[in-house]
Amino acid sequence: MMKPQKNNSIQNEQLLTIEQVADYLQLQKSTIYTYVQRGSIPALKVGKNWRFKREDIEAWLEEKKRGYDK
Repeated sequence: MMKPQKNNSIQNEQLLTIEQVADYLQLQKSTIYTYVQRGSIPALKVGKNWRFKREDIEAWLEEKKRGYDK
């Protein structure tokens, strides 16, 4: 019996919790919740919990950085 392959894109994406994003960005969890409510940070709702793709957060940071570099 063959095992399912684990190299599809959704399994390779790293999802972060609110706490992990707050730690990564060195912000309070409440600030991340505010960003989510405003729609200013890319997030996914999984059940009752918010999750964040690491690559989306990194792209969001780059976008913010470019805005400040002008």
